[in-house]
Amino acid sequence: MKIYPRKILPQIKKSLNIPEIIVIHGARQTGKTTLLHILMKELKRESLPSNVVYFDLEDFELAELCNSGAKPTYEHLKAIGCDFKKRIFLFIDEIQYLENPSSFLKYFFDHWKGKVKLVVSGSSSFGIKSKFKESLVGRTIDFELFGLDFEEFLTFKELNYDLKTKDKIVIKELKKLFQEFVIYGSYPRIVLENSIELKKQLIKQIINTYLKKDIRDLARIGDVNKFNKLLKILAVQSGSMLNVLELANTTGIARPTLENYLMILENTYIIKLIPPFYRNVRSELTKMPKIYFEDLGLKNILEKGGFPKTLEGKDLEAAVYSLFRKNINPENIHFWRTTQKEEIDFIVERGSKLSAYKIKINIRNKDRFVLNKFKNHYPNTKTYLVGLNFIDKKMLKGLNFIYPWQVL
Repeated sequence: MKIYPRKILPQIKKSLNIPEIIVIHGARQTGKTTLLHILMKELKRESLPSNVVYFDLEDFELAELCNSGAKPTYEHLKAIGCDFKKRIFLFIDEIQYLENPSSFLKYFFDHWKGKVKLVVSGSSSFGIKSKFKESLVGRTIDFELFGLDFEEFLTFKELNYDLKTKDKIVIKELKKLFQEFVIYGSYPRIVLENSIELKKQLIKQIINTYLKKDIRDLARIGDVNKFNKLLKILAVQSGSMLNVLELANTTGIARPTLENYLMILENTYIIKLIPPFYRNVRSELTKMPKIYFEDLGLKNILEKGGFPKTLEGKDLEAAVYSLFRKNINPENIHFWRTTQKEEIDFIVERGSKLSAYKIKINIRNKDRFVLNKFKNHYPNTKTYLVGLNFIDKKMLKGLNFIYPWQVL
C-alpha cells in the first residue's frame, strides 16, 4: 500500500535535530506507526541504518527489556550493532505500555543526550499523561496526530484541487468529496478503502479494539453494557449541549463515574467537549459544553450502526469542528448561545480577534442575523456563513459565504 505523508511530518523532522525527546500521541489508527516508519526510512538514507532502531512495546519481550531499565536497553543497542561513535535514533511505539516511562526516558535523556535521540508514540494521551511525571518537563517536545483533515484527505485521494477556487465544476466535485469525508470519517485506512462494507467492518474493529485495550483498562469498567449505552447516547448527542446530570440519569451511571468516563473519552481522542463563549453571564446563559466526536465515521457507526445515505446538518457542523480541532488550539474554540436560544456554532479566538461561524447545509440570507447580533456585541469580529449551498443568491453580495473546506 502506498504511503502518504502527513502535514505534521515537516514539524517533527525539524525536531530530530534537537536533543529533546519527541512524543507523538493520538488516537489508534491515525497513522502514528506509519509516521514513525516514514521518519525511520528517511533517517536510514541520511545516516547509518543500523543506528535507526524501532521498538514496538506490544511485543512483550521488548516491553520487558525497557521495563528492566534504561541501562539494559542501552546495552541491547550495543548488542544489536549500533555504532556509538555516531548518533543513534531509538523509536519506541506504544510507550504507554511501560510501567514507568518517565524514569526510563529521563535516565536516557540525562545520560545519553546527544548520543541517543528518542522518538516515542502512544495511543492515549491519558495513558501518557498519567504516567509521565513532572521530571520530564523540559525534556520532551509533544505532537498530536489526528485523523486526516480535508486537505490531507484529498492528498490520500491523489487529488490537488485549489480549495479557494470559484470554478463551478471543481466546486461541485469538492462538495461530493467533502460529503464522503463527513460520512465515512478521517481514519487514513478508512479513506483508502473503497468498499463501504469493509469501511464499516474496519471502524467496528477500531471500536472493539479501543474498548478492549484502552477504556476497559483505564476506566476499570464494571458494567460494559452501561458504557456501551453511554457511547451510543453520546454519538446521538454529537453537536448538542451535554447535560451531565441528565446523562447520568439516562444511563444509570453515577455522576462521578460518568465524569471520569467522559474525561477518559476526551483524553483517548474519542470525544471533545467545547465550552461556551460568554462575557455577559446574564444574557449568554449556558455553561454546559457541546460535545463532538473526533471522528465522524466512528460516530455514525456508534449512532446508526452504518453510514447515512445523505448528509445531515449536525454532521456538517461536526466536520467543521473537526477541521478547526486539527489546526487550532481547542482552548480557542467555543460556541455562543443566548437566553433567547440564538446560537452561533463556532467562535474562534485568534489573539484579540474573534471569528464567528454559522454552519448550515443550505444557507439563507436570514442566517446572517444572529451573526450580526454577535458582531454588535463584539465589534472586533469577522463573521462567516458556512455551507454547501447559498439559497438566496441575490443577497450574497457583501456577505462572507464560504464552503466548509475554506474555514481555515
